[in-house]
Amino acid sequence: MTEYPLVQIARKIGVDIAGPNADAVDRDSRFPIEAITALKEAGLLSAYVPTALGGAGASMTELCQICEVLGQHCTATAMVFAMHQIQVVTLVRHAMDSDWYRDYLTRLVKHQYLIASVTSEVGVGGEMRKSTCAVELEGERFKLVKDATTISYGAQADDLLVTARRNPHASNNDQVLVLVSKDEYSLEQKGVWNTMGMRGTCSPPFLLTATGAADRVMSVPFADMSSQTVVPVSHLVWVHLWLGNVTAAVNKAGAFVRHQARANPGTTPPTALRLAEVTVKLQNLSAVIRDALGEYETLVAGASVDKLSSIAYAFKINNLKVDVSSKLPVIVTEALLICGIMGYKNDSKFAMSRHLRDAHSSALMVGNDRILATNANLLMVLKEY
Repeated sequence: MTEYPLVQIARKIGVDIAGPNADAVDRDSRFPIEAITALKEAGLLSAYVPTALGGAGASMTELCQICEVLGQHCTATAMVFAMHQIQVVTLVRHAMDSDWYRDYLTRLVKHQYLIASVTSEVGVGGEMRKSTCAVELEGERFKLVKDATTISYGAQADDLLVTARRNPHASNNDQVLVLVSKDEYSLEQKGVWNTMGMRGTCSPPFLLTATGAADRVMSVPFADMSSQTVVPVSHLVWVHLWLGNVTAAVNKAGAFVRHQARANPGTTPPTALRLAEVTVKLQNLSAVIRDALGEYETLVAGASVDKLSSIAYAFKINNLKVDVSSKLPVIVTEALLICGIMGYKNDSKFAMSRHLRDAHSSALMVGNDRILATNANLLMVLKEY
């Protein structure tokens, strides 16, 4: 299969820059500045922006493949790229009728702004579709204060996309999305990011205070953006970068088995059977992910808004995330067992520690229990699965 040019660029960045810095990023819990700078220089942060606005007009398939190849080298780099692209896709899909946002997207192409998302908040229990904070309009300006439990790469971002109640009198699920620029907000860091895995995403809690022109408040309800774009796109880019992570682990296991075979010519190492078993799981996982991406691309191409917003599709895309994230640590653990002590040692070229720790983050990033609880409620009205 021919690889897209943008994916080839990302692969080279992964090999030359993201990979060589991944251990330091993980060890020091620092932002992967070298790789993100390279992605900016290559113009990949605006890959999804339509060609009419100066972007590359990339497809979701291209974005997902970029996430996958970056994930093979540094999962944190891939996650930062993925989360940024969720914001870009949301703007392209839902803000193109705004002159201000169209102009913003052209500036994004030129300046390669890094956009972070601010959906979490103290007091809502991790529920993205609820907000406590509200947009307060004062003439042609607004102000907004949000106590966020986490903002991934918040200190490194240029701009933020923030969820909030439409106004102080709105219910907690009557939300809008607002873009605030670097010179219009302040962040007060309220904690540290010292985690088991995904350490390079740099996601501590912050108190956000922002102001801006009222036309930054997007007109489309966030509920529509969430069901049609934010949730499915998030799950799709995430599962692809996670696929990249476990692929790298299995590739290391394969290299270890070949190393054993070379040490004893004419024999098949016992670990080869374990490798054959784990590649079945990897291949099946990949097939499920590709099918889900293909279905989403078909629905978007057909402008099937009703299907994207349907209970049946929400149930299916939620199950994708739960299913994939539950299998990732199993695959990496099997790769670790193939490599044995050489996979357990952090100073080995077969080291599995980072892959395993990052794999475990997948079940916690929007917790699987929360997603299953949502699906349990959907099952009360969904009659066909």
